[in-house]
Amino acid sequence: MSKIILVTGPTRSGKSEWAETLAVQSNKAVVYIATATLDSNDEEWMQRVQQHQQRRPHDWVTLEVPEELSAALAEAKPNTCLLVDALGTWVANLLEQDDCNWQNTVQEFLDTVQLVAADLIFVAEETGWGVVPAYSAGRTFRDRLGSLVRQLGGIADTVYLVTGGYALNLNILGSPISGSGG
Repeated sequence: MSKIILVTGPTRSGKSEWAETLAVQSNKAVVYIATATLDSNDEEWMQRVQQHQQRRPHDWVTLEVPEELSAALAEAKPNTCLLVDALGTWVANLLEQDDCNWQNTVQEFLDTVQLVAADLIFVAEETGWGVVPAYSAGRTFRDRLGSLVRQLGGIADTVYLVTGGYALNLNILGSPISGSGG
């Protein structure tokens, strides 16, 4: 039986490290799905990517999947653990989609997640805790990511909130809210 785990939290909270710990604890072969695209002109971004790479065990397989996430998940083999880091970057990569295409992409993603025979661990950023962005693209990103995280949380077996270096199991501490959150 496969598991769906969502790890969410703010920037630099430790969410990726917690997701990596959960992947190791799965005792399965791990496939790390990186949604980021590399930009050698952005030194700070490259340093962030390098930190993630250096932390990962050498026997993990890494796939760079900036857009076709559902297709990559659909190819997962049973008895593996896929760690997707991160959904916020994936949403940003597809921000140019109109609302109709985005809704189709999300539905395909959610349908695929529920059919995968592997364990799935998703890392997602929490972006809606600050001020409302002053520009349209920022509001679209924040709203799309927030809705996606809520919908995925609704089908996940376990949802963790990582903040201040602590992982909180929301299934134990919280109560689910009915509705799709779309």
